[in-house]
Amino acid sequence: MEDKVKAGIIICDRYRACTGGKCLRSLRNREGAFSIYKDKYVELVGYTSCGGCPGGNIEYAPEEMIKNGATVIYLATGMLVGYPPCPYVSYFKKFIEEKFKIPVAIGTHPIPEKYFKVHTKLGTWDTPEWREMIKSTLSDEKIRLSYD
Repeated sequence: MEDKVKAGIIICDRYRACTGGKCLRSLRNREGAFSIYKDKYVELVGYTSCGGCPGGNIEYAPEEMIKNGATVIYLATGMLVGYPPCPYVSYFKKFIEEKFKIPVAIGTHPIPEKYFKVHTKLGTWDTPEWREMIKSTLSDEKIRLSYD
């Protein structure tokens, strides 16, 4: 990966009024999915919602982010922890990577403890596919609590 990363973030439309505080904090602190950039400069070049189910903005938003220099697109943690989690998140990743030829990462900030507890009890992430999707956003309890 290059020394400079330009990232776009797409959030679930349920959270369209989200100011991005947790995503931006995790980017600044290199936590959650952004922990892979400990020694890299990362610039946020786009932030938007998916456009609502079934994700109409997924067809257009990545192109605008790429015009702004995006080298990677993140599908926000809200898509993993919402009630229910986004049923389209895997498709969004495949679609964006195929259509726009840009890598897509699933998850941004660490999963908050309150969501971790509920989804663990519900068995939401008990499949291999879901375990892989949440891998970059799993943290220890102390960090999860700090994102509650």
